[in-house]
Amino acid sequence: MSEKETNRFNLQSLKIPEEKREELLRIFPEVRTEGGQIDLNRLRLALGDMVDTGKERYGLNWPGKSACFKAIQTPSMGTLLPAPEESVNFETTENLIIEGDNLEALKLLQKSYIGKVKMIYIDPPYNTGNDFIYPDNYSESLQTYLEYTGQTGEEGKRFSSNTDTDGRFHSKWLNMMYPRLYLARDLLRDDGVIFISVDDHEIDNLLKLGQEVFGSENFIANLIWQHSVQPKGYSGKFSVHHNFVVCFQKSDAFELHDLERTNEHNKNYSNPDGDPNGPWRSGDVRNALYRKNLIYDIATPSGSFIKPPANGWRWSSDTLQKKIKSGEIIFSPDHKRIVRKIYLNTLDGRTPETIMFGKDVGTTRDAAEENKGLFHGESPFETPKPSRLVKHLIGLAGANEGDTILDFFAGSGTTAHAVLDLNKQDGGNRKFILIQLPEPTDRTDYPTIADITKERVRRVIKKLNDEDGNEKNQDRGFRVFKLAESNFTPWDGSIDQTPEDLSKQIEMHIEHVRQGRTDQDILYEILLKSGFPLSVPVETLQVDGKTVYSIYDGIMLVCLDRNLSMPSVQAIVDRLPERVVFLDEGFAGNDALKVNAKEACKLKNIVFKVV
Repeated sequence: MSEKETNRFNLQSLKIPEEKREELLRIFPEVRTEGGQIDLNRLRLALGDMVDTGKERYGLNWPGKSACFKAIQTPSMGTLLPAPEESVNFETTENLIIEGDNLEALKLLQKSYIGKVKMIYIDPPYNTGNDFIYPDNYSESLQTYLEYTGQTGEEGKRFSSNTDTDGRFHSKWLNMMYPRLYLARDLLRDDGVIFISVDDHEIDNLLKLGQEVFGSENFIANLIWQHSVQPKGYSGKFSVHHNFVVCFQKSDAFELHDLERTNEHNKNYSNPDGDPNGPWRSGDVRNALYRKNLIYDIATPSGSFIKPPANGWRWSSDTLQKKIKSGEIIFSPDHKRIVRKIYLNTLDGRTPETIMFGKDVGTTRDAAEENKGLFHGESPFETPKPSRLVKHLIGLAGANEGDTILDFFAGSGTTAHAVLDLNKQDGGNRKFILIQLPEPTDRTDYPTIADITKERVRRVIKKLNDEDGNEKNQDRGFRVFKLAESNFTPWDGSIDQTPEDLSKQIEMHIEHVRQGRTDQDILYEILLKSGFPLSVPVETLQVDGKTVYSIYDGIMLVCLDRNLSMPSVQAIVDRLPERVVFLDEGFAGNDALKVNAKEACKLKNIVFKVV
């Protein structure tokens, strides 16, 4: 059945298994069965796989892994409600802060943001004890979140957390991370990259997990970050001064970018011999590995010979003579060695290194001071990352004009701080999406971590605007959205259909929009589940006395009026959108009007939907 023939709006998030199945069948049509399913044996043959599934195989396994796939495959029935009153420049900004469980939020973002994110940076819980509270029961994710945030009348149910008796259960951490990384991977562009902060407790599991989700061929590096420089700890124990940042690319379309050079990096370059090519430094002339064909003597102008190093020279004899002739290689005054010149004017940047020193990218102390500077001497968040670290990673990713950067463990909002600050420095237009669980803080000024996230970004925006007046008219704002139940009450086919239950469901569906929901709430659920980004510009029109929302200059028109007529429907259709969406209540049970509206759309090849 085509989309034009199906007029009921789909309230679910993207169905991951169906999308993956369609993609597989497109690539391997020969594995399709008579019923349109996948024959796994044919697929193995198509891949040249002769593995006996009864044998043991190498891989990462843990208790609860199968439930992770159910977590991925279960579509979300939630929505994201706009909160303009908590936002900054809601009408114009393209930046987002989402308050809610990141697993549900990542599912809801699939339709709108799949393949659109250039870079992801996350700083998930390190599993040092009872430090994370994310649900590990896949079937209760949304419901548990609603109860956790007081959006239902239920009591007692909270997100799963490590307890003192649990200790550091690696399986619980893996159950929390696996589905989130899986969904995050699909949001990345082909040239995208993810950076994940972690410490010693889970580094080995994260490396294996990342290789399973992204593929071992897409592992780039395990970066070491010097997070502190002051000695700490007790005698007889190592003072830990580092954490890790694990880096995976989406595919080989990603290009690691060089870093900018500074005067500090150029201080070893000089021009003692007046070389017309400018400053230079000496480089290695030895080969790293033994090569028999690169073992030869070099004749000097004085008639002596220079013996080769143990592994041979870096170049063949012919190439070396050309470099000597061009002046790139010179002889030492005593003719006992050759000197290779590396010219400063040939270097566009500097090669990234796997060790990130605190003096270059900041330390945890720098991060705390940064937060204190924004919050009048107090840091309301215990473990922030320095914005210089995230800016350094953005540089490695090559995230630039208009690129989107996602952080779904947003914490205090360091990633947004880094994006806004970097845009000011280089005039860029990068966008951010933050997701943060409203975890209680036991504070009265900022009751949840999500409140800290929003407030920090507000203060960063004010600080930057105070500094330059936003003369370049950069995007310094954010739209706040909050995870909640769908605006529409779904028909629950899972309950026992007793006469009483059936009567309640029928009563609910007489007016299937939840009480207290606004047209703006409904509009953004329609946009999200139609595949439009939450930052899409929306124009409000008046058409035949009805309020109509125009998306992307009229590609889609949405009318949520509760009192439709055929003239008003026809006036909307005459604007020739690609899609039109009406509220089911707008037809007031008039089936003839609904049929006529559908036919009017069909005549002009317009997709007709009702919600």
